[in-house]
Amino acid sequence: MSNQGSNNSLHRTVDWKQGLSIAIGVPLLILPSIGYFASYVWSFSIIIWLLSVIQGFFQNIAYGELATMFPDASGLPGYAQKVFQSDNQENGFSSFIGGFSAWSYWFAWSPVMAIFSLLIGSYLKELIMAFNNAPEIVIAAISGIVIFVILFIVNYKGLENGALLSYVLAALSIVPILIITLVSVIKGDFNFSNILIHWIPTDFTFDIKHILIIIGLFAMAQWSACAWETAAVYGPEYKNPRKDIIKSLFVCGAICLFTFAGIQAVCIGVIGIDDIIARPYLPILVVAEKIFGSMGVNLSILALVASMVLIIQTAFLGSARAMHSMAVEGNLPKIFGKTNQHGVPVFAMGLIIVFNLLLIGLKTPASILAASSIGYVFANGISLFAYVKTKFDKKFDSYERVFKAPDIWKYIAAIFAIINIPVFLVGIIYLNSIDLGWKSTILGFAVLGLYIPLWIATQNRKGAMNNKQ
Repeated sequence: MSNQGSNNSLHRTVDWKQGLSIAIGVPLLILPSIGYFASYVWSFSIIIWLLSVIQGFFQNIAYGELATMFPDASGLPGYAQKVFQSDNQENGFSSFIGGFSAWSYWFAWSPVMAIFSLLIGSYLKELIMAFNNAPEIVIAAISGIVIFVILFIVNYKGLENGALLSYVLAALSIVPILIITLVSVIKGDFNFSNILIHWIPTDFTFDIKHILIIIGLFAMAQWSACAWETAAVYGPEYKNPRKDIIKSLFVCGAICLFTFAGIQAVCIGVIGIDDIIARPYLPILVVAEKIFGSMGVNLSILALVASMVLIIQTAFLGSARAMHSMAVEGNLPKIFGKTNQHGVPVFAMGLIIVFNLLLIGLKTPASILAASSIGYVFANGISLFAYVKTKFDKKFDSYERVFKAPDIWKYIAAIFAIINIPVFLVGIIYLNSIDLGWKSTILGFAVLGLYIPLWIATQNRKGAMNNKQ
């Protein structure tokens, strides 16, 4: 992919710190899941978050090597497509697999915008008394429209503008959350016995039902705690991709290692399991109120709204790059690969906005998250299999690998690929079925299935154009 000049190219305008500033919203992905995880496994949820971030390191070491092999690829969507490109143009099944992985990744990230718009609706209703009688769905829809339009305008002229906004949002959001976390310990509001006495539900047994629940929770945790791979999505826009990707990737991972388990532990330690379950989407506000009083709640709501705008931007930019990558590789209609004069995939961004406004109509963040988790399982599983392919297929031996994982990593990646497909896939489907019925699973596979007619139509159009030539 060229640096710039063509009408489908992204421009190399950011360094690793700017890429990190956009990806730094990832630790905030825990917010919609704090109460959900606690309701199933109480304090053991802390261990699930910790192990999931560690899982992210195992997976992202493989992705880091792929990043140096394919510096022009847009993270996971691009790596899978590059590796599975069909050698024989008459047989495009391997290209379909690579494209499906990218589509799954797009579906894993794009709904984040709807999820956090719904949460913003809940938070604003707590903050502004005038909203008390307004339906949350209306507040969420209006909030979503305003935020999406602003982010579209800010990012219209390039990724560096989005990075600048991310610096501001990170200062307004992550810092206050860290202050809440630290002050709760310093003031003595954190009670470790809240964790110990509610370590795991008393009726929990290691039968097949509970094992599948644990697997499903790990699959959902991966959607949040491993998502710092998004720092690699901006590969075609980093000035020095082979170095910038590695730096932004693992600095973000180090931050996640402390924040995911820490935020869950503080919420349980300060207010206890019962209060978390009673207000599953707002536990951090209960913590803030206990520590700082009503003024602390209002300031915390403003900080959390800023944090959610930050993660919405992370999802917005990452999913747009995934669609752009698919179009450039010939797996989606070319219009989604079009960029404006600033190298921004505006058509993809427009479709993503419309898609998320429709998702807001589902009303339940947990249901949307559960559906998009299915996409993330497929994206990680296929991408890890792609990494394994590069280690065994001789045609990849000549590729430059500035960062190279130990040779054993091909087996580690294969293990985690299998953990994703089929193990996590089975777990997330089972968890969805008992908690949300089949709606979220049907939604997940329906959106993933849309890729099939889109891909077939794209290939038919390509074939027709080739015949004309």
